Amino acid sequence: MRVNKKQLVLESLLKHCTKNNIFIFHNDLVKEIAKKHGFGNPFDVTKLDSSDKLPESFKKQNYCILHLGSGNHQFIKGINKLYHTFEPTQDSIKWQYKKSLLNEYNDSESNILSVANNQRILHHFLFGDDLEFANLSIENRPKTYFPHRTKTTLNYYVGTQKILANNQQIEIDLTLEFNGIIGIFEAKNGTPTDFNIYQIYHPFLYYYNSNLAFKQIICVYLVRNKNSLKLWAYTFDKPLHIDSLRFLKSCEYELIGA
Repeated sequence: MRVNKKQLVLESLLKHCTKNNIFIFHNDLVKEIAKKHGFGNPFDVTKLDSSDKLPESFKKQNYCILHLGSGNHQFIKGINKLYHTFEPTQDSIKWQYKKSLLNEYNDSESNILSVANNQRILHHFLFGDDLEFANLSIENRPKTYFPHRTKTTLNYYVGTQKILANNQQIEIDLTLEFNGIIGIFEAKNGTPTDFNIYQIYHPFLYYYNSNLAFKQIICVYLVRNKNSLKLWAYTFDKPLHIDSLRFLKSCEYELIGA
């Protein structure tokens, strides 16, 4: 049986923090423990995008990891506070699809979003059937902002616990803006059953803190599986609370002609 070294590192981290009763730890400690276990990519240790990547010991003790910025992380009690199970898709649409030259050239998250954007699936999901591009001037069409990373300081709550994420790195896969509505997109391949809320919450809070005159911020999680795209839309009822996620809608787009 192959030993999962990443999970061994995670379990050792939790044991170390529990023994010292200090549940905030730095990447330096991660590197030290990763080296002991012969795990060659310490920066991957705390990347746990879905709960199935958590060690069994974490699930039994109800622990997960929150990123605090500046190389710091914290063990948090309450997996359900940081992970959310995808709802069943509410609708299914057959979407006429003509494969373009670069559509299948790679399966990166960026390429998935590029295909969905070029096919106007993102626009249809967010803004509906009334958005007819042919009748809109270029300056009045939805604006697309491509992937980027940034760093900022975030203040928010997990339950009643106040969190300070200093110099937090934020990755935003794609952003759309139309008539004051900001759409934030996160994309994945495969068939994940849940996701780590911070993936959409950090970008949400980044824009919420911007003082821009937006009307609404909608976070969209997109999953590609073979010849379909599934999209879920969320927002946060209490913008300063990561555990106030609210489901808005979902839809599966079947790519006809794929």
